[in-house]
Parts: sequence; C-alpha cells; structure tokens
Amino acid sequence: MENNNVETATLGAGCFWCVEAVFDDLKGVQDVVSGYSGGHTENPTYQEVCSETTGHAEVIRLKFNPDEISFKEILQVFFAVHDPTTLNRQGNDIGTSYRSAIFYHSDKQKQIAEEVIKEVEAEGVYDNPIVTEVTPFDKFYTAEGYHQEYFANNPNQPYCAAVVAPKVAKFRKKFLDKLKK
Repeated sequence: MENNNVETATLGAGCFWCVEAVFDDLKGVQDVVSGYSGGHTENPTYQEVCSETTGHAEVIRLKFNPDEISFKEILQVFFAVHDPTTLNRQGNDIGTSYRSAIFYHSDKQKQIAEEVIKEVEAEGVYDNPIVTEVTPFDKFYTAEGYHQEYFANNPNQPYCAAVVAPKVAKFRKKFLDKLKK
C-alpha cells in the first residue's frame, strides 16, 4: 500500500549545498531541492541572490513523510547542523542570503518551530540567542541545475571538502539512528 502522506518544509541554514547534503541522508525525507525563498524578485538567479539585492535566502525545500519523521525531528536536525545564532552568516559565508530561516507552510509548523527554538535555547546548546527567522512561506524558486545534489556530484571540490564534508560527517555521527539505510 502506497503512502501519499507528504509534507513540505522550507529551510535556510547557510549554503544550500551543506543543507541539502545533510537532509538527503535523513530517513523519511523523500526529496530535497536547493533554491531560493524569502525575497522580492521573481525567478532570481544565483548571481542575483549572491548580490544581496533580491532579499532571498539560499534554502532547501524538502518533502517528507510525517509518519516516518516529524517536522519537529527535522528542525532538531536543522538546529544541530548550523549555527542559528549568527545573523546573516554561516562560517565564512556572509550576507542575508545565508540567514537562518524557517519558512513555515502551516500554523502548526509555525507553532512547532517556535517550540523547538525555545527548547534549543533552554538546553543552552548555544552561548548566544537564536536569530532564526520564522516566516510564512511565500514562494520557492528552484536553483540552477548545477546546484542540485552539488555535494554528491562534487565531493572533492575545495568548498565541499573543507566545509560540506565535515558538516555531513558530524550530522551522520550525531543522527546515526535517523539515516537512510
């Protein structure tokens, strides 16, 4: 029997190459697409987003089966794989396009996002307050084809080797029980 129970999450956590690589491995996640959300320009290009003139964040849109993984579990991974306390920055990637953002698709997702932020702050994982924006989802624009599955297709590219690979390794170690077989 096929299960058609699929939800969508749209998340920004810095460079989408890193975020896509992590969520591709997560049990219950059926599809991950790199793209842009949260801006004011129709159909932005990567160069336009990087120019910081469109207002978009680099994001991933993921489709997941809530019977296999909950939105809360997705957000627990999200908060573990990036620094949600740095405004418009992840490591050496600086600008609003690299902001930490949850673009919620329902009031329930908004509520869960706010609850998870409070839980993470209460756990004292980070020394500084979380600055992740929680914003209603508006539009998603798929990034250019060469950005899709970038880490999988370019593991030896210098940025991937230096930044993406260690992040994916840390994720796999911490969430071993949630990995696809």
